[in-house]
Amino acid sequence: MKKLKILKMERDSFLSPFIFRKAPHCDLLFVLTVLSISLFGTLMVFSAGYAYAHARYGDGAYFMKRQVIWLVIGLIGMLLASYVKPAFWEGIAPILYILTLGLLLLVLIIGFVGNGAKRWISIGPLTIQPSEIAKISIILILSKYFSEYEKLALDRKNKRNTFIYGTLFPILLMLIPIVLVMLQKHLSCIIILGVIGLIMIVASGAGLKYIYGFCAIGAAGVSALALFTDYTKERILVWQNPEAYKLTGGWQTLQGLMAIGSGGLFGVGFGNSVMNHCYVSEPANDMIFAILCEELGLIGALSALILFGVLVFRGILIAFKAPTPFTRLAAFGISAKMAVQVLLNVAVVTNTIPNTGISLPFFSYGGSSLIMIFLEMGILLSISRFSKITK
Repeated sequence: MKKLKILKMERDSFLSPFIFRKAPHCDLLFVLTVLSISLFGTLMVFSAGYAYAHARYGDGAYFMKRQVIWLVIGLIGMLLASYVKPAFWEGIAPILYILTLGLLLLVLIIGFVGNGAKRWISIGPLTIQPSEIAKISIILILSKYFSEYEKLALDRKNKRNTFIYGTLFPILLMLIPIVLVMLQKHLSCIIILGVIGLIMIVASGAGLKYIYGFCAIGAAGVSALALFTDYTKERILVWQNPEAYKLTGGWQTLQGLMAIGSGGLFGVGFGNSVMNHCYVSEPANDMIFAILCEELGLIGALSALILFGVLVFRGILIAFKAPTPFTRLAAFGISAKMAVQVLLNVAVVTNTIPNTGISLPFFSYGGSSLIMIFLEMGILLSISRFSKITK
């Protein structure tokens, strides 16, 4: 009996740096908001994807069944992640970053093509999209970097240190995965990674003087990629005048806009969409917001956006309450990433920006992205627990 007690004490002492032995309460409103969005998103996957799933797979509930499995896995992952101390995430940030670079390289070698793009890796029955992992990887590595080099990065008296440690090194950390994603011709992910990285560098307190120059270079690089790559050039032409390409590249945009317009104030009713009957291609994915607008109208669309707004707002509050540079930046980066991805998806669906294939968090059908989103939410909840310990 005494030996078992000693073994238990050894186990607890080993886990205590990383696991909350007596976990304080996390942010309850944040949890309720995540659960509400998850339920809302799963119901919309079922409704938006029913006709397409029935036509393609002979089972109208095909997408929802798989989404529920990923949802359960994601919720379990979020729960476990919320009980892991932020020190663990800080410790594994470099390992995760290197692993992500390896996976991005692996995609170029053994990845398979889906929807005309080579962005996925098959591991047995699992399909992994490394670019989704790259988003949280950049957030964690930049948070780790600034937590260690904060004094040098914010050394206003030494411009050399400010430039090298506050701008150059973090930009390089951001650019390496971006270049690998660029080789996959994944423009939407490039934009998201770049925006998240720049937001975090600015949020760290680094001077804006040098950031402007890098932003100009980055904008020129993305513009060159867009203008001199046939795939992206076509997207821009379609965006400018979708009616001219209504039977080709403009079809999905026009059908999506028609779905939004037909929804009116209250929508045509849940499950009564017309546009999801193969008018909008893959309506349960990137264009799901258009089907949401059609079925639930302006009220439903605003409800979804309000939920996202509450989620981002609570995430930023958690960041402000966090006691360390790492936890502050990690919480802020995850919240900013959520806001950026939602805004870009809505902008694409409403044809405010060119169609770049950006998923809507918690709503768009997909395993890798949904599981990674829940992991990010778990990290935020972990930080919320940690913040309350220090009060």
